[in-house]
Amino acid sequence: MSKNIDFEQGTLRKARRVNLENGFYGTFAEIGAGQEVARHFFSAGGAAGTVAKTISAYDMTFSDAIYGASQRYVSRQRLETMLAHEQELLIKRLGASAGDARRFFVFADTVAARTFRRHDESHGWMGLRFQHAPHADFSDIILHVRMLDAENLLQQEALGVTGVNLIHGAAFSHADPRALIGSLLDDLKPGRIEVDMIRFSGPAFPDVDNRIMSLELVVQKLTRATLFRPDGEVVQASDAFHKKPILVERGSFRPVTYVTNDMLDGAKRLFEQEEGVADSEPAILMEITMKNLLSHGPLDLQDFLDRVDLLGALGRTVLISDYGEYYKLVNFLTRYTEGPIGLPMGIPGLNEIFNSEHYNDLEGGILEALGRLFKRNVRLYIYPFITPSGELVTYRNFRTPVGMENLYEHLCVNGLIRQIEDYRPDYLQIHSPKILSMIADGDPAWEQMVPDAARDVIKKRGLFGATKLD
Repeated sequence: MSKNIDFEQGTLRKARRVNLENGFYGTFAEIGAGQEVARHFFSAGGAAGTVAKTISAYDMTFSDAIYGASQRYVSRQRLETMLAHEQELLIKRLGASAGDARRFFVFADTVAARTFRRHDESHGWMGLRFQHAPHADFSDIILHVRMLDAENLLQQEALGVTGVNLIHGAAFSHADPRALIGSLLDDLKPGRIEVDMIRFSGPAFPDVDNRIMSLELVVQKLTRATLFRPDGEVVQASDAFHKKPILVERGSFRPVTYVTNDMLDGAKRLFEQEEGVADSEPAILMEITMKNLLSHGPLDLQDFLDRVDLLGALGRTVLISDYGEYYKLVNFLTRYTEGPIGLPMGIPGLNEIFNSEHYNDLEGGILEALGRLFKRNVRLYIYPFITPSGELVTYRNFRTPVGMENLYEHLCVNGLIRQIEDYRPDYLQIHSPKILSMIADGDPAWEQMVPDAARDVIKKRGLFGATKLD
């Protein structure tokens, strides 16, 4: 028995409850790390109440014969093919004879666990397609996991526990998706599994907003970052970033302003001149940190959705992260790409980077932090700033902390920090707090400070206290 898990009090108890209590009955299809999930249900006793079939097609020829050929075997597409195939067989063979008394399900996973030959990232896709009531249409829970243990056996073990937690959660807690998310890593010590993408769909989840569920992954510390497209569709970072140059702008976006776009556009023009970018379209991200979401008090989900909707109206992909320091954000992005990374920011962002108090946890302090930030092909693109006294601050007259002057000059001379030159001077007076104040005061001049698409969303929905259009 593993020292990391108390099976009797945790995982096996959950598996036994599913086996004995709720008429959940179906198929287990597992590829890549052994039949770790199904094994727990057999070990718990009473598996005949849950397991209709188990299958593990390790050999690619067998796998292709069952599920069809695939370019990527560890992928969401492969997982969904497995779920669809096994669902069809399950209903065809058992639907008429057992459908009145049982809720059918298909559990599937396809993973790349650590082997003695391979030391790449260990990750996989896991999914459950299930009925929340007899004869109901099927619902899905799809998630992507990163297995962080150093040994294959431990990775398999952690994957098995997560699968049991998923099945137990769907069987007994599908009406409370937040609680289901919170239970996924039950009985696992921190640092063993990361769930960085989850998507709920189907009649069991009629009111679920997957953007909020993505946020819950970060809030409940199942991951440090999660990603979704302008249409709200949750995506996995490796699919979105694979080998692409990345341009990511951090901000509050409360609301999006013309400065937001001008900074990004100016940085993009510079970024496209960098080696390794010219021949490929960069991935463009707008990042909101948990620190930012909590800066005004307790987490406000509606405020979060308002910001995301404004970015979605501009066609932006949104990254939610718990990475306060920029070097940690860069480290996350470099898991998925070896391409250049560009960070547009204003002078306040540059102040944050050169604030040594942020790096007290690093043995090498700010020098170590800057080394980590610029260790790959990273560039900072600096947007100018007007101080309250009217001074124009650019990267050239930026005041570094005492002792950092020569290091800052080194970074600038070598092109790691560059100035956005073709900015709109008339935009420098635009500040989000000022816009929010104007909206609250009913001053229509705010409408001239935000992009048209964002303005229309604010007025149509009455965001930030704006008068709602009839």
